Amino acid sequence: MKRIGVDVGGTFTDLVLWDDDGTVVVHKTPSTNHDPSIGTMDGIKVLAERAGIDPSEIDMFFHGTTVATNIVLEHNGCDVGMITTEGFRDLLHIARKKRPLNYSNYQDLPWQKWQLVPRRNRRVVPERIDAAGNILIPLDEDAVREQVRLLRERGVQAIAVAFLHAYRNPTHEQRVRAIIEEEFPGVFISLSSEVAPQYREYERFSTAALNAFIGPKTSKYIENLAGKAKAAQVGEDVHLMTSAGGLVTSRSASEIPVSLLTSGVVAGLLGGCAIGKASGFPSVITLDVGGTSADVGVAPDGALRMKHLLDTRIGDYHAMVPMAEVDTIGAGGGSIAVVDDGGMFRVGPRSAGAVPGPACYGHGGTEPTSTDAMVMMGWLREKSFLSGTMEVKPELAREAIQTHIADKLDTPLDDAAMGIFKILAHSMTEAISLHSVRKGYDPRDFSLIAEGGAGPLFAWQIADQLGIPRVIVPGHPGITSAVGLLTTDIRYEEPTTVWTSSADPNIELLQEQVERLSALAVAQLEKDGVAAENISLERSVDCRYVGQGYELRVAAPDGEIDDVWVKTVAEAFHEVHGRTYSQRFDDKPVQLINVRVTGVGAVPHVQIADIAVGTADSSAAIKTTTQALFWQDEMSAPQWVDTPVYERSLLLANNEIDGPAIVEQFDSTTIIGMNQHATVDAVGHIIIERNPA
Repeated sequence: MKRIGVDVGGTFTDLVLWDDDGTVVVHKTPSTNHDPSIGTMDGIKVLAERAGIDPSEIDMFFHGTTVATNIVLEHNGCDVGMITTEGFRDLLHIARKKRPLNYSNYQDLPWQKWQLVPRRNRRVVPERIDAAGNILIPLDEDAVREQVRLLRERGVQAIAVAFLHAYRNPTHEQRVRAIIEEEFPGVFISLSSEVAPQYREYERFSTAALNAFIGPKTSKYIENLAGKAKAAQVGEDVHLMTSAGGLVTSRSASEIPVSLLTSGVVAGLLGGCAIGKASGFPSVITLDVGGTSADVGVAPDGALRMKHLLDTRIGDYHAMVPMAEVDTIGAGGGSIAVVDDGGMFRVGPRSAGAVPGPACYGHGGTEPTSTDAMVMMGWLREKSFLSGTMEVKPELAREAIQTHIADKLDTPLDDAAMGIFKILAHSMTEAISLHSVRKGYDPRDFSLIAEGGAGPLFAWQIADQLGIPRVIVPGHPGITSAVGLLTTDIRYEEPTTVWTSSADPNIELLQEQVERLSALAVAQLEKDGVAAENISLERSVDCRYVGQGYELRVAAPDGEIDDVWVKTVAEAFHEVHGRTYSQRFDDKPVQLINVRVTGVGAVPHVQIADIAVGTADSSAAIKTTTQALFWQDEMSAPQWVDTPVYERSLLLANNEIDGPAIVEQFDSTTIIGMNQHATVDAVGHIIIERNPA
């Protein structure tokens, strides 16, 4: 079976073709941001040519995209209308009492400054359903028709429907959908009861509005890409990565595009999990460094963690959809170094991007970036960038750092270049600490997976600072996210709010809802053509102690739902609460707030194959020696040392390398620092550890 993974980033589109016969072909091509499908399909053609096959021979097409994310961050979605319960017109405006600056009376609130739905387009109609799902005020259908016609006249492109307790009883929202389809055919419709069927009205309203805001553009992109793929006979359908780390079909993604908000980012974490398991180290911290940003994820025992509800947001908006625990900081190869007016030496988050790019690219950039610093330090060589297909200009990097940093700080050029690297590495170290130490995990119990084009350039330093015992550099670090797309399954999560307690559980309600959600998940998978033998179900519950305001998610067992089942869930919550907050209260009853059933449609996963075996002697892979800047420890001065440069493709299993050393390949460059030792394992991953000597 031939599978292709395509991850579209802001600078590059990464592609990998994986054949069960062991063939792996990778490719990177500049992203076509005006229409990412162009770069994607052009890249697929090049990839197929390199593999010596026709695109029609590709069996499965997996895709990670930032299209939905960029629409939100750039505030360029469509014009949205909203129909909501009478009296709740301004709920989106008011939001929660939490503010970015709690003690300031003068601040821009992002959800008010850049409104998803302007107030004039938030229309109310008489209707009311209580928290138990009982209809108190019937839906006024004439009022609905009047408001839909008004929104049609105003030219909105999408309509969000969000009623107060629709998560309990979606009847009114479903009826509004039917009326909209009659009065305004072709408009994008987003129902809160379908997008986020859980309590918490603000978050549910915000999610429904977000889905409408990004819906038309994202759906158009997905349908355009799926159409081009179908015309080229690439796979049966395009499967897209969701924020929760699962795959959905193009049809499902078009209907609920809000599920794609952190699509490509999660793929990198999944790829890291597969890499760690293949090397025998399942607990991983992933560091995926690209041109503009760095993504950090933590997966104890190779299992994805879901974000807390307080953190499931994109940009400045709440999105009550499941999101894997991955976060992004503004630190990448294009991060710009400056000395500000106050004399502060800073790096990032502003980036040179793809255009004009770092100064050394020679495309018009004049400000120094971290890439320029690493060219200056001899780590990225003049004619080896992207295997020589892109020649960098060290003299431009030198000039930029000298003019903008060294002269302003009155410091040697070497120290200025090293400072750029160390400042950016420290930002990544802090991000990893935030997602591990401060959440109850010791980074010394993990392996650091170096991903992205720049991840292997930084990982050696970060692992040294945090005491992480080893760095794992995969065979193709620059396209790890694309590989991650090939390591997961089709997944649909179906949640609902139940509100019961371990002290007096409503077993009948729990059983009824789990059965209903299970049927929904199975029906969705069957609609996607998944065979019954490939379908499985996973359960989880959002729990909290009485009096708490937010929940933690815990896994729930299969089987019959009874008192024992509830006690098992409660014990799991005590354990998770203890690890998260260092406190557990076993004598307190546990509230079961939301129950979730995830339908899993198994997809054949790629297997990382063994490479040819050699001895400890790696000298055959040395292609040259160069002068490069390194340091013994944080307190020592940098020094220029003769550094061997290795060709990654010539390394064999069991080869060993003593640092300092540079390992070059098409999609990345790996740095092995002083006092470090590297070994190539059976599957070709470079394992970097402290030198035992």
